[in-house]
Amino acid sequence: MPDRPTVLFVCVHNAGRSQMAAGFLQHLAGDRIDVRSAGSAPKDAINSVAIDAMAEVGIDITAGEPKLLTVDSVKQADVVITMGCGDACPVFPGKRYEDWELDDPAGQSLEAVRPIRDEIRRRVDQLITSL
Repeated sequence: MPDRPTVLFVCVHNAGRSQMAAGFLQHLAGDRIDVRSAGSAPKDAINSVAIDAMAEVGIDITAGEPKLLTVDSVKQADVVITMGCGDACPVFPGKRYEDWELDDPAGQSLEAVRPIRDEIRRRVDQLITSL
């Protein structure tokens, strides 16, 4: 892996889980890791409940924008973390892949999203340690 690894978080809509994960990784790792996110079927905007849940822990993800997953984005990543996107993510040899099984925050209350957020934080902490 290069001195500054690239991590790509992928979920279906790129509006909740992947945006929260990217927000945590950017906040905790700063410029030591290049952080990206994308979705196989991106929404028009980030989930407002995900924004609120992250704001509770002092992380602003409002500048994020759901993006379409591309083959190039996967090729450029050293680590690809998928979150419920099934087979939509292309696989390339030599890349590190992890699948994080997490509930989708779409349509859920803030109370229901908090444990998802906290589990994402725990996994991002482990990811940073492993990199």
